[in-house]
Amino acid sequence: MDPLSLTIIVPVYNEEGCLERLSEALDAFLGQSPVPTQVLFVNDGSTDASLSQIREICHSRIGYSFISLSRNRGLSTAIKAGIDHIQTTHIGYIDSDLQTSPMDFMLFFEHLPHYDMVIGIRAKRKDTFIKKISSKIANGFRRYMINDGIKDTGCPLKIMSTAYAKRVPFFDGMHRFLPALIQLQGGKVKQLPVQHFERFAGYSKYHLFNRLWGPLNDTFAFRWMRKRYINYEIAEEFANEPVVNGHF
Repeated sequence: MDPLSLTIIVPVYNEEGCLERLSEALDAFLGQSPVPTQVLFVNDGSTDASLSQIREICHSRIGYSFISLSRNRGLSTAIKAGIDHIQTTHIGYIDSDLQTSPMDFMLFFEHLPHYDMVIGIRAKRKDTFIKKISSKIANGFRRYMINDGIKDTGCPLKIMSTAYAKRVPFFDGMHRFLPALIQLQGGKVKQLPVQHFERFAGYSKYHLFNRLWGPLNDTFAFRWMRKRYINYEIAEEFANEPVVNGHF
């Protein structure tokens, strides 16, 4: 088995007020991570100064890279693009709004040998009443409909096995079901309480309608996909040499 290594995906869409402070928080984590770790920014078609700030951060710091999408495609696409570009054994994920701390990833490492995904549960959430109640409704509906046992699928602190992540069937809204999609492959998921903070700068890109309608609609899509999902394990394999120019 390869030694554990980690790439943290950071999707970014118009977060110019957070990126410098976020990179400082990531620097602190990189300095203490017990495994080889790097950061991959995924610019999701930002229209503010986010891309120029990402370029400056990546050119001035070791351990930082970025890709930039040609236009805004949404969080699920940004995460998939990041996963497609990663070669480390594990993939981390954190939002760029500084409402969670990368230092809480330190709590995850002891569980990685035993679990295929470790995710956070936002304790003492520092969100508005509307955000908290819409999240509670969406999480409750998802658990009732798909019975995944995940308390806070929207928590933006996750580490998962790259082998599992690259097999995840992707669709718009997929980011809401990453733990359930890992479970669908037979993977084991661990949940841990993590810190939560008020947004440092900028504003949320979601309102009440898409916080509720998107998750509810996507839950039905997930149920449809789960019934038709193909999963298998190879019990035995034998590979012989090919025939070359008619010679056996």
